[in-house]
Amino acid sequence: LKTNEQKGFKLRKFLHEFPFGLSVKVMASMLRQKIGFAARRFAAPATAAAGVGAGLFAWNAQSQSRCESTKDRVVARGIAAGTAGRCVQCEGDAAANKYETYWPRKIMIVFGAPGAGKGTQGEKIVELLGIPQLSTGDMLREAVSQGTAVGKRAKAVMESGGLVSDDILIAMIEERIQAPDCAQGFILDGMPRTMVQAKAVDEMLAKNGERVSLVMAFDVDPKVLEERICGRWMHKASGRSFHVKFRPPKSMKLDANGEPIPETMKDDETGEPLYQRADDTAEALKKRLDGYNSQTVPILDMYRPRGIVKMIDGGAPMNKVWDDVLSKLKSK
Repeated sequence: LKTNEQKGFKLRKFLHEFPFGLSVKVMASMLRQKIGFAARRFAAPATAAAGVGAGLFAWNAQSQSRCESTKDRVVARGIAAGTAGRCVQCEGDAAANKYETYWPRKIMIVFGAPGAGKGTQGEKIVELLGIPQLSTGDMLREAVSQGTAVGKRAKAVMESGGLVSDDILIAMIEERIQAPDCAQGFILDGMPRTMVQAKAVDEMLAKNGERVSLVMAFDVDPKVLEERICGRWMHKASGRSFHVKFRPPKSMKLDANGEPIPETMKDDETGEPLYQRADDTAEALKKRLDGYNSQTVPILDMYRPRGIVKMIDGGAPMNKVWDDVLSKLKSK
């Protein structure tokens, strides 16, 4: 058996000769072949290891080259010419196992009619994988407030009373997914909504040799949707949602008829007032469902031949829904 000192030397020698300009996937494969014991620890987060141009790469590995427990840490630093390297930290087997379980990088789209639960489950996926859930509304507000190039275009359209066009929405997504928090993947929520938008998203991703890796669709009976929608209350600043039956805020109090008293509906975290959306009514829901079924559902048929569409029974008990989501996340 080789000592950790010998293993560390082997790692340093290989990385000193490491070729540049390769994709992360190829890098990971080579690392596994050369140094099987370290590949899981170093290849997973090495997204910045390959520089845009050729250059000198130095990798200093500590002599303890594998994690002995979840408290141990291996730190490696890399610097590639023309671009800053990243500090790579391995926090034990938990991080390595997550990488192995959910690889490849997730580029997800979540679909579901209003009230299907995609927002609730999306929050859990974000917490599990550490990737952001990107809704068109949030991205639009963020781009406008930050004054980005796309945000300025969108602001001009909205101020003139027009609707933000698909090309602006696509440019906004393309801009947003360049942020560091999207390095390991992201979830698109509320986009695409039409076949035209879906094809535009595919073309945008293809520019970087990427494509949607998972489409998760939540299916719920319309009668259940009506109960969920009509009892929903929202926190405007964060987008957190509550429900008078399934997820009541701690402050909620009921009147003599068993209906929530509006003044008592407050956000659990901030104590700020909650509100009900104007279209969270039975009448508005019917129109929204018609639009969803006619424009959005056909997108699933476009992605089905790729084998990436996973259906979720959103009407099941919440713990069962999450178990189903987990199993579909892990499936390759």
